[in-house]
Amino acid sequence: MGALHQGHLTLVRQARARADIVVVSIFVNPRQFGPNEDFGAYPRQLAADAALLEAEGVDVLWAPTPEAMYPAGFATTVSVAGLDAPLCGANRPGHFDGVATVVCKLFNQVRPDVALFGEKDWQQLAIIRAMARDLDLTAPHVDAIIGVPTVREADGLAMSSRNRYLTAQERTAALALPTGIEAAIATLREGGPAQPALDTLRAGLLAAGFSRVDYADLRDAETLEALDALGSRPARVLVAAQMGKARLIDNWPAN
Repeated sequence: MGALHQGHLTLVRQARARADIVVVSIFVNPRQFGPNEDFGAYPRQLAADAALLEAEGVDVLWAPTPEAMYPAGFATTVSVAGLDAPLCGANRPGHFDGVATVVCKLFNQVRPDVALFGEKDWQQLAIIRAMARDLDLTAPHVDAIIGVPTVREADGLAMSSRNRYLTAQERTAALALPTGIEAAIATLREGGPAQPALDTLRAGLLAAGFSRVDYADLRDAETLEALDALGSRPARVLVAAQMGKARLIDNWPAN
């Protein structure tokens, strides 16, 4: 959605290593914002973003207008049932319908052979992979949708365009998010039930100054099913919490 940072540029560099031609889409998608969310305030800096992408050797910048994406009479929605229900889906109804719809359209417009997405929004990545499989989006198919590990600031905070909403004090306090997740995972790896570690994580975030914790969960990495403890299947700890004007999300592999 633009307001590019080093996390986005890492996707570009990995795409360059995998493909002869790199296309980047930038589109602030109105259909994935709720009525009380930050669509109007979301940072838009297309000229600056274009300069960054040109410096990285991107071949095509695809930046359609809302009117081009959603012409008069547009009436189709793509919905991935099940995966869209927990986590951010529970707190942002309709959000992932907007994501799935716009990504499906972008895939059909650009026809990429591979597509790269950051792992910071793990639920989004899982939904896009399921959509590609279910709708036979063979270019790219699910196997060609590449998850790229979250890029972090030097102190561990996940890079996000919304980090610019944070004041200096809030930016310091936000470090409780990655450090709290790391501590919870260390406890989970000792064995035992997950809930005490997750309760400690939630309490620590609130004590650090987060005004709200939407979720702090241990989930199956593929199905997003809630887990009571670590098992043999890949799992992740996922968190969303509000700090000032910024709703921050993060996740780490738990095993």
